[in-house]
Amino acid sequence: MRILNHSNKKDKALIDKLIRREALLSIRGKGSRASLTKKTFGRDLTPEQAVDRIVEDVKKKGDQALFSYTRKFDGFAINAKNIRVTPAEIKAALKNLKPAMKTAIDLTIRNVRAFHVKEKPARWFHNGPQVALGQRWTPVDRAGLYVPGGLASYPSSVIMNVIPAKVAGVQEVVVVTPVKKDGKVNPVVLAAAHLSGADTILKIGGAQAVAALAYGTKSVPAVDKITGPGNLFVALAKRKVIGQVGVDGFPGPSEVLILADGSVPASWAAADLLAQAEHDEMAMPLLATYNKKYAAEVAREVELQVELLDREQIALDSIHSRGAIILVKNRKEAQDFSNRFAPEHLEVLAKDARSWLPELRHAGAIFIGAYSAEAFGDYTAGTNHVLPTSGTARFASGLSVFEFLKRTNVLEIKQSGLKTLGKATVDFANEEGLTAHAQSVLFRLNKKK
Repeated sequence: MRILNHSNKKDKALIDKLIRREALLSIRGKGSRASLTKKTFGRDLTPEQAVDRIVEDVKKKGDQALFSYTRKFDGFAINAKNIRVTPAEIKAALKNLKPAMKTAIDLTIRNVRAFHVKEKPARWFHNGPQVALGQRWTPVDRAGLYVPGGLASYPSSVIMNVIPAKVAGVQEVVVVTPVKKDGKVNPVVLAAAHLSGADTILKIGGAQAVAALAYGTKSVPAVDKITGPGNLFVALAKRKVIGQVGVDGFPGPSEVLILADGSVPASWAAADLLAQAEHDEMAMPLLATYNKKYAAEVAREVELQVELLDREQIALDSIHSRGAIILVKNRKEAQDFSNRFAPEHLEVLAKDARSWLPELRHAGAIFIGAYSAEAFGDYTAGTNHVLPTSGTARFASGLSVFEFLKRTNVLEIKQSGLKTLGKATVDFANEEGLTAHAQSVLFRLNKKK
């Protein structure tokens, strides 16, 4: 694993590329995206052009376009009768669920629910003598939750999306997930969706699924909010339907930044880097330390441990393309780099890890201390693992009940408040040339009928 020195001019240029989320080394080609669009549309299209076509087709043609694209992209012979997961399929998934996995799912659901219950905001209402003011929070009626089904299936993503929606009070939760030619949903994903409280599970994915959720079709109900991670086409489709529905964001490749003082075993830090690298080739595993010896130890551990992974090639591609160990001068420089990078996941592997927190301003989630492997956040600890990527932690937050809630202001002007606020309101309205605004208050002040 490469080691870069933050004080070296040449290395600093590479570090700046990482902050911009640019690859330091190109990896093997991913193949057929262009040929696939040519086969589908008759000519090569950019991902943006392809998504525009898909979304507009589904918007205009509904099920016809949705089913056509699903057959072309996923190979599943979909129709109105088999698009929905049946009660029999759910029953079979639950029956065949391994006891250990059932225990893990139940534990995760319980912890994630407890976390999100605590963040749920309370309505308030202040009944003053002149003006009564307040705010109330109400959930969206229906939410669409996207669950990836590409390189791997992620039952944890189901839980992380469904639970906050249900805690918020969403009446209907619709899960969509792509399937292969056999039309079967991963049974553990299916069990997790059911146990989390999903109301409907549909066998669709890609940009066509996002479009169907946004505009509705005969087989797919239109939703008010779409959440959940996906590939580039899913992210572009979510961007295109903003305004028709709300979306949670546009998550990019996963990333971790580890800040280390050398007190935690190098093998632990290396394992955490590889846990990120095995997600996909675009993942970014980074570590910053001011301990030169420790940096070399971690680099060696990464090279040893990667050979033991089931997804060795994916992890290697991630490490070689977007991974690095960064040597900084001291703790402050490590914290400053972290704030510039604004990572999705931030680990602090240090003796006094909590004392680092006040200076760490931008991160999707922070994992404090030697035992807080980021994997706990991915699964069982209770915090949500749907987090802002690509530096958006500077202004964005992870998935929460707030994604499924709307805040409504409530006010009541009493007769005494009319006298207190009336003239100033009329003066504002007249100043802005909105005489009907002024008149609406004057009628009340003068008690005109």
